[in-house]
Amino acid sequence: MQPTYNIIRICTMVESHIQELMDAEAQRINSPEFIKDDPVQFPRRFSKLQDIEAASLLASTIAWGNRKMICRNCDRLLGLMADDPANFILEGAFETIHDEMNIHRTFFGKNLKYWARGLKKIFTDYGSVEGLARKSHAAESEFPAWTIAEAILKELQQANEMSKDARCMPVNLQASALKRFNMALRWLVRNDGIVDMGVWNVIKPSQLFIPLDTHVSKTSRELGLLVRKSNDKKAVAELTNNCREMNPNDPAIYDFALFGIGMKL
Repeated sequence: MQPTYNIIRICTMVESHIQELMDAEAQRINSPEFIKDDPVQFPRRFSKLQDIEAASLLASTIAWGNRKMICRNCDRLLGLMADDPANFILEGAFETIHDEMNIHRTFFGKNLKYWARGLKKIFTDYGSVEGLARKSHAAESEFPAWTIAEAILKELQQANEMSKDARCMPVNLQASALKRFNMALRWLVRNDGIVDMGVWNVIKPSQLFIPLDTHVSKTSRELGLLVRKSNDKKAVAELTNNCREMNPNDPAIYDFALFGIGMKL
């Protein structure tokens, strides 16, 4: 029995060390200083819910690649919308944008218009994206992010003659990690008053999932928090469940930790 006890004790010590590291890094990165270099700064410019939602969803949609480029292009995007995203969308001003205008890398004017048509329909029919999320009964779902994403995807397609645009929202929701959408949800739902805004009450922070990209998955595997090799929905669930073991009420806080640790590796 002694060898088994030693193995359990060693594993417990390792797990304790990982949690200490994760908690320390989360506290270090989750600070006001983080905001100025992150796309979360853009929805934070606004106080009206529709503006915050539009800026969150659009900024997160183009949040891939170099962070400086992302922030530069998010700023340019909001400038294109006269820093008044909800009215820009509701008034249909987006229809004047040229389809081939480059917004960010492979995201163009036609993709922006696809998103904007969907958001206009959502704002008109439900008052806000949170209103749509509430109607989808996301709070009762095992995977709230995917439930909300499915509801948004349907609205986007209906507003665009049933066409699909994977640049705006992944169409294979059964497998997608939903990295960018989970990041937007973190901004909208987490409510510690530091970086994230916490303007939604439709789901709780405990129901959030880690935004999983290549860098986060690499760091998670090196820490032993993720075994699955594919960066898909199952991997997000595995990683988030391990984070919930450390912090059941706020697993997504470890998104900050994985970012900070990844920068050091």
